[in-house]
Amino acid sequence: MQKRTTAKDFFLFSLLLLIIVLIILAMYQRDREWIKLSRLERTLSEQSRDISSLRSSLMAMQKKLGTINWQPATAGTASGNATTTEVSPVFKRAWKATQQPDYAQGDWNVNAFSSSLKTISPLVSTDVYASSVQRYVLESLLARDPDTLEWNGLLAKSWTISDDGLVITFKLRDDITFADGEPMDASDVVFTFDFLMNEKIQAPRQRAYYEKIKSVKAKGAYEVEFTYKEPYFEALVLAGTMDILAEHFYAPYLEDPQAFNESKGLLFGSGPYRLADARGWTPDQGGIELLRNSRYWGDVQPSFDRIIWKIIQNSSAELTTFRNGDIDAYGARPIEYEKLKNDPHIMEKSQNFDYMRPIAGYSYIGWNQERNGKATLFADQRVRQAMTYLTDRKRIIEDIFLGHAEPAISPFSPRSKQHKKDLLPREFNLDKAKTLLREAGFEDRDGNGVLEDENGNPFAFELIYFQDSEDTKRMVLLLKDLYAKAGVKLIPSPQEWPVMLDLLDKKNFDAITLGWSSGVETDIYQMFHSSQAKTNGDNFISYKNPELDRLIDEARRTVDEAQRMPIWQATEAVMYDDQPYTFLVRRKSLLFIDKRIHNLEMTRLGLNIGKDIYPKEQYVPKALQKYTQ
Repeated sequence: MQKRTTAKDFFLFSLLLLIIVLIILAMYQRDREWIKLSRLERTLSEQSRDISSLRSSLMAMQKKLGTINWQPATAGTASGNATTTEVSPVFKRAWKATQQPDYAQGDWNVNAFSSSLKTISPLVSTDVYASSVQRYVLESLLARDPDTLEWNGLLAKSWTISDDGLVITFKLRDDITFADGEPMDASDVVFTFDFLMNEKIQAPRQRAYYEKIKSVKAKGAYEVEFTYKEPYFEALVLAGTMDILAEHFYAPYLEDPQAFNESKGLLFGSGPYRLADARGWTPDQGGIELLRNSRYWGDVQPSFDRIIWKIIQNSSAELTTFRNGDIDAYGARPIEYEKLKNDPHIMEKSQNFDYMRPIAGYSYIGWNQERNGKATLFADQRVRQAMTYLTDRKRIIEDIFLGHAEPAISPFSPRSKQHKKDLLPREFNLDKAKTLLREAGFEDRDGNGVLEDENGNPFAFELIYFQDSEDTKRMVLLLKDLYAKAGVKLIPSPQEWPVMLDLLDKKNFDAITLGWSSGVETDIYQMFHSSQAKTNGDNFISYKNPELDRLIDEARRTVDEAQRMPIWQATEAVMYDDQPYTFLVRRKSLLFIDKRIHNLEMTRLGLNIGKDIYPKEQYVPKALQKYTQ
């Protein structure tokens, strides 16, 4: 029996047909939009290349019109004089690079990080990798001159300091814009301070320093005043190096601080480079890519179209990547450096550098003195001293670093005025170490070769270290053998970088080996003052010494350098006796850099690369460029 077609069936069929037609039209419209977007993207790319070409042409014209005659700026000012173009001193070195006959804009600068990053958001990030990225995006009021070590104005054009040293007034440039074109003014500076001092923002490390500031107030659209609670020897540095955050970008997170604290890629500023998506970067992207900020306000525009960091956690893979020309620089291990200097292929394509940076950081073993509210093995000063006597730094330098390092005595460089000259590195001394451990109550009570306390608990501990560092791994295995000679059992515990950061924040470890960077003058408050032995603080070993606290406080409020240095030397003497860390070594920089990268020079801060040199001075001549927009 046949089924008749009813009016209802006809209606449903018509509706289905209409839906199909609408879907087809929608797909067609989407295709048209995609084509339009592709055309727009190509147009923008072409315009960007045109702008880059125009800049190059303008620079070439400037070279033909005349050279620049430099006049030194007066103290505390950012203005310089030139016959054809007025350029701020902070841009002087970068400008001179543009005057090279082969200078050109374009190409990419591609580097590598040996570990994935947990976050690149300012304030909540804690590692040197994130800091390296931020240096291209965020800017501060001042920047240090790598030749004179004096401070030049960056976002600030001038500054004055009151007679009592408590008030610093900055006058800002009035031509600064953020990456979206919004102008920067004094309100952004005030906002930045208020934002980082907000207890709901997870920035305890920064607050540890900035709590010395009583207030930051705008005195006009382009004038801002920092008032300190008490004298501070680095008052100008502290105020001048604060990375300025855009109020219109970051202010919404005051309503949801936890969203900011948990963010991964909220990075936006006034610097020469920007993230393509200032809110959208995540660690799973496998690297970081910064684009040239086409709105950059600076006197000199950046040369590279892009700055890229690849994540390459295996050193062998990183070397292969460099050898293939896919990254532009390679920091070699000492054993590699000696071999690569004799590698014809590497030397044909590379420039090599072997030097000790004047502000080279130091590696250390941090002995955690309190865990889960209880004192640890390392709460006893005699135990910490013994561990330093058991740590043969000469062998570490010779066997692991092949002489490309020097022993570290304290947080202060041996070339620093902060260093007390009569303090020398402790030599390896097995007998002295055994004596100290015996005095602390540790003996081999059962004849198994391992020391025990009076309750029979063995002297055993885990040493946390970064799993992808081959040199650190070799050092830990060397220390394991050295410590075993005294009956101390070291248990190696390799970890991924994000895991290490989490263990530090929670103070959930026995001992850890890491490194700290250094500066021209190092303030040790953050790492060793007892007030910083708190959750997420950088005194993650819970070290507390009232005498050291007193000396640190005194040094920080002593503005006169001649009076301050003896106080720093006294703090060094306290740490030398207490050994909160076993200070290991300061390593030389051993670098290979692709020859296509031009304008590499040594300065008083070391090679003119990295986050300590601002702005970036390198370029690639047009004939050697291999990447396009």
